[in-house]
Amino acid sequence: MRLPADPADPADRDHHDERRPRVTAPESATLHQALAGSGGLDTLLRDLTDRAVHAVAGAEACSITVRRDGRLLTVAGTGGLPSGLDQRQYENGDGPCVRAADSDAEQHAPDLAEEDRWPTYAAYALSKGVRSVLAVPLAVDGETDAALNLYATTEGAFHGSRHAARDFAANASDAVNAALRIERERASAGDVRTALLSRSVIDQAIGILMAQERCTAQTALDALRRVSQDSNIKLRDLCGDLVARTTAESTNGASDRTSDRASQRR
Repeated sequence: MRLPADPADPADRDHHDERRPRVTAPESATLHQALAGSGGLDTLLRDLTDRAVHAVAGAEACSITVRRDGRLLTVAGTGGLPSGLDQRQYENGDGPCVRAADSDAEQHAPDLAEEDRWPTYAAYALSKGVRSVLAVPLAVDGETDAALNLYATTEGAFHGSRHAARDFAANASDAVNAALRIERERASAGDVRTALLSRSVIDQAIGILMAQERCTAQTALDALRRVSQDSNIKLRDLCGDLVARTTAESTNGASDRTSDRASQRR
């Protein structure tokens, strides 16, 4: 997602970043390499915050805000991020990263000492040594709100690097979305495996009851369901216990018979 340039920022009017070249295709490829080699979504997000600090001139710390289950939370942050910096915004219901996520519009506070949009948050951030903030929305599939938040201890730290931040956020969105798709595919595959295993265990339990009670498969299944409901135990767990007990009894019985034959030979 590309945001329009802010005409109030001279560095954006000339479309030139004098402090750091814009993030280009190689950087995008590097992010996707990080995705391929990461240990999952959480690892990727932490890696992205570290990369953002290196890619955006002036940035000293970075975090990623995402709305989940109706509330905003920080899902990753660099080691240099002051404690509570994002949480204070969530508690107040406003602040640069909250507004960037909620409004899908970039938020830039070049000097928190002169900031009047979020006086309570600005005072807190200044007490933590933070002087300027840049929050860029992230286009994340399946999430209503998300933002990449950059922090610096100097005034005007991002005047020459907002384009780099936007380009990084666009590439980061692609990487995060790819990671989310992989996570969903893994979860879906896990659900299928669980369903197949459950079906297999239930079928084994039905077979055991049919042999023990000399009944039909439907009668065995109905009996298992009644016990499951009466005892408030999931059918899969009930069947698993029955199969485990029967297997253990069968194994012990076979071992006893082997011991008996060995004794008779002696």
